[in-house]
Amino acid sequence: MKVGMVTYNMGKDMDCPTLIEFCQATGLEGVELRTGHAHGVEIELTAAQRAEVKALFTDSGVEIAGLGSAFEFHSKDPGEVRQNIEGSKAYAQLAADVGAPGIKIRPNWLFDDIPVDQTCEQIGAAWREVAEFAANLGVETRMEVHGGNGSCYPVNIRKMVDAADHPNALVCWNSNQGEEDENGSIQANFDLLKHKIGLVHIIELGVYNYPWQELFDLLRDIDYQGYCLAEIAYNPEPERFMQYYCTLFDLFTGRYEYPHDRSRRGVPPTGIPFGNEGTSHARNETQ
Repeated sequence: MKVGMVTYNMGKDMDCPTLIEFCQATGLEGVELRTGHAHGVEIELTAAQRAEVKALFTDSGVEIAGLGSAFEFHSKDPGEVRQNIEGSKAYAQLAADVGAPGIKIRPNWLFDDIPVDQTCEQIGAAWREVAEFAANLGVETRMEVHGGNGSCYPVNIRKMVDAADHPNALVCWNSNQGEEDENGSIQANFDLLKHKIGLVHIIELGVYNYPWQELFDLLRDIDYQGYCLAEIAYNPEPERFMQYYCTLFDLFTGRYEYPHDRSRRGVPPTGIPFGNEGTSHARNETQ
């Protein structure tokens, strides 16, 4: 397993060079570039600009873990669904051009006046079309376990997976609260989707808000080798905070070692030890 971050929200104001420097300084191995943020990696980029982005990350050693879109397929309006399908395809082409291995798409709602299975079938059919297109580009499609009114329930995501019925229709596990059973375990919900997990979002590892050790044990059991991406609020000491975060990730996943393996892991900037007050970047921002 590898650790990285989503630009929502810790990195939303960082351009690509700043993101790369931040990842190198903190030990983050990759980053998911979410649409609408300061990195500017969007569909509007020219071919030359896309090549520049790809070269920038390739030369840095920091990976683009994926591109995070807001395309969704649940709408009652067929024209809106079609628009999101075509947008997803364009985003998959962008991912291929900048060297990103996948794109994140999402469900966002289930309607009270439409049977759940019907909406899940609609989402799955749209997803299948995008998955097939993206597969020809070597780009994964990762449906985020996301949304309101039941769209984030793993049992409903499984219905979408089954409706899509495509090997490139993968899932982004989102570490949502409420996935535990009466014993505090996520095993049953995890088992619904474990064969399709292509990406993982994690939140505050240092807080007792999710069965983190169980999650990482379950991921290990399926030999998950992909990214676990921190999707967290901005912190006024971002580098120091993420250094702690990466260490917690190593402890949870059995990667912790001392002395520090500099070839595999980022290190604090020269002359700035862990905990030094000089690492503080004072700026308050809410998620």
